[in-house]
Amino acid sequence: MSRQILIDSRFPSVVCAPILTRGHGFSTQVSVGIDEGLKRESWILCDNLVSLRKVQLTRFVGSLARSKLEELDRALKMALALE
Repeated sequence: MSRQILIDSRFPSVVCAPILTRGHGFSTQVSVGIDEGLKRESWILCDNLVSLRKVQLTRFVGSLARSKLEELDRALKMALALE
């Protein structure tokens, strides 16, 4: 979830959203799956943002197309009550 400049910096941690195989279709959840590089259909849970140390992130899993990024933006705005 962190912006690229922070990810590329020497700052030791980034903000992440967990991806789980179960979701409820809430407006704060985004469905992802094989098209995004995952092994199975899953959900990004924007209500559970966490800060993780970069050294804990050891494996690239996938990426989001522009349309999914826009969906993720809407879900984050909803989760954080931003306009």
